[in-house]
Amino acid sequence: MFSRLTSLPREARDTLFLLGVIAWTIAPQVGNLPLWCSAMAAGILLWRGWIAVRNQPLPSRWWLMVLLVLATAGTAFTYKTIMGRDAGVTFIVVLLALKTLEMRARRDAFVIFFLGFFTLLSNFFFSQSLLTAACMLVALLGLLTALVNAHMPVGRPPLMQAAKTAGWMALLGAPIMAVLFVLFPRIAPLWGLPGDAMSGRSGLSASMQVGTIASLALDDSIAMRVRFDGPPPLQPDLYFRGPVLSSFDGREWRPLRSNLPARYQLQPEVQVLGAPVKYQVTLAANNRPWLLVLDATPTKPEVVGYTPTMTPDLQWLSDRPIADLVRYSATSYPQFRHGPQRLAVGLQDYLDLPAGFNPRTKQLATDMRSSPALARADTPALVNAVMERLRTGGYEYTLEPGVYGTHTADEFWFDRKLGFCEHIASSFVLLMRALDVPARIVTGYQGGQVNSVDGFWTVRQSDAHAWAEVWVAGQGWVRVDPTSAVSPARTGSFTRLQAPQNVFTQALNTVSPGFAINLRAMWEAANNRWNQWVLNYSQAKQLDLLRNLGFETPSWEDLSYVLIAIIVAVSLLAAAWTLWERHRQDPWLRLLHQAAARLHQAGLAVTPNTPPRQMAALLQAQADTDNAGTAEVHRWLLQLEAWRYSAAPHATLGTLQREFRRLRWPERLSAS
Repeated sequence: MFSRLTSLPREARDTLFLLGVIAWTIAPQVGNLPLWCSAMAAGILLWRGWIAVRNQPLPSRWWLMVLLVLATAGTAFTYKTIMGRDAGVTFIVVLLALKTLEMRARRDAFVIFFLGFFTLLSNFFFSQSLLTAACMLVALLGLLTALVNAHMPVGRPPLMQAAKTAGWMALLGAPIMAVLFVLFPRIAPLWGLPGDAMSGRSGLSASMQVGTIASLALDDSIAMRVRFDGPPPLQPDLYFRGPVLSSFDGREWRPLRSNLPARYQLQPEVQVLGAPVKYQVTLAANNRPWLLVLDATPTKPEVVGYTPTMTPDLQWLSDRPIADLVRYSATSYPQFRHGPQRLAVGLQDYLDLPAGFNPRTKQLATDMRSSPALARADTPALVNAVMERLRTGGYEYTLEPGVYGTHTADEFWFDRKLGFCEHIASSFVLLMRALDVPARIVTGYQGGQVNSVDGFWTVRQSDAHAWAEVWVAGQGWVRVDPTSAVSPARTGSFTRLQAPQNVFTQALNTVSPGFAINLRAMWEAANNRWNQWVLNYSQAKQLDLLRNLGFETPSWEDLSYVLIAIIVAVSLLAAAWTLWERHRQDPWLRLLHQAAARLHQAGLAVTPNTPPRQMAALLQAQADTDNAGTAEVHRWLLQLEAWRYSAAPHATLGTLQREFRRLRWPERLSAS
């Protein structure tokens, strides 16, 4: 097969190579494109490859028009528009594939090259990971190779020769790219578009239906990375606070929308205890405004480009969705109190129960209150009683509890006794409310795992968690994690329920589990470095760089001055290198080329490589040698040859150079 490909005509070989590069450029986008677009692009590329191998004629323009209309209609039907990021990328991929069907001349190939470069860049609209960057670097070298090869129209140059030239071009451009990356003013988000904020991504939600967080446990992607300045908190204290859900309609939990006037609504009233924990968070883009921090963080997180505000329920929100990788610093206190210490009007919102739902749970609360042991029990005693029921009642923690019906709490407490963290937290809060205890659900992430390579703590989507808060007189809101009563390992160690693994992961873990863990740690550490030093290279880091260079209060103007100074310095170095190259060139050859240029300009049929004696003979044959100026040029050419080849030349090279400038070179020669 390989020998057959190498024996193909050059046009077919070059076409197949270009089609392969295009396929490689499009491949990472398949997960972001509609199925019809991927199928159409693949079909067109295969069709074009068959045409190249079989040396068949290209299809008529009618075929192209039909396919273009279908692509436009498909894009409009899928996205309800042909504008925007997703629709635009879909359309450009189809256009790139269609353009290969009318590649008749070099001009068409150049259009394909530049469409390919644009498609390459569009990959970063969806992912800026290290893997995506590596794939696009290969695609860039492939497109450059095809571009260089297109500028070699004669013969059959090997593709390796074009690839070497492309590699040198990339290497020569790398310093310029590095300088522009470091100093060119950053506009954040670099790869975000206004419409991106409307598209959801995997992660926590602003609402919770029983069973939704379990789906996140199947997602092993990274939600954030954390680096602690000192010793990290204990595993049971690693609660990263997200949306607080207090309103339940029988099916879905949502944030509280209180009808009380602002003066009666609850305030955070945070009181911190113990030593603080300082850390930095690198938060993955989630298109949500939440800044996830440890409980509790009374001071504003330091995040460049965003304005954080704290809600009354202790959650930090940014002024706009997190559409790009964000890094921020925070100071938290694992030991804290918050909320009112005494009964307040706003607490009644946390006692609401929807009518007509979970009657058996309400009856359970009535029975518990009727028992002598709990008739006059305070909130801590009621919490302990419910937690003891969870510990001893045969309840299980699972990713596959089945589909719950209308009365979710009733089914959990009396029928299934199976659930993930949100089943348990929801049922616990509903029972506590039925017991006349204000309670609410807090969602976020719990736990994490330290990377042994770089020391960062990795928090994954599979660490998504839901727990409860109950109000206790004299203490305020108190965290209660009912999942810990059912499965203590979930919050007390690194144990997690594992999602089903693919065949490759299962085989790797079977052969060498330790190797798989170390390989993953190294890859995630490399990705983290990429995130910290490349994706998270912000305006603040640029200004910090100028500050280290001696600027007291750096600004964008200073950044521009430094960039201009570097450009001027590089230009001067290039000019000096050019002069050095000219000086290093053989001065005799340079003098010969100058003489040939003067004679060629006068009409003499000479080239830069014509020997001086031959120039003199041609000059004598076609010019009037009686002319004193022509005779001097004739004599000078013979002396030039003598300096090069004679053992004892009569004139020095310096003398010849000075005479060259004084000679009267003929302006126009006529045949004798």
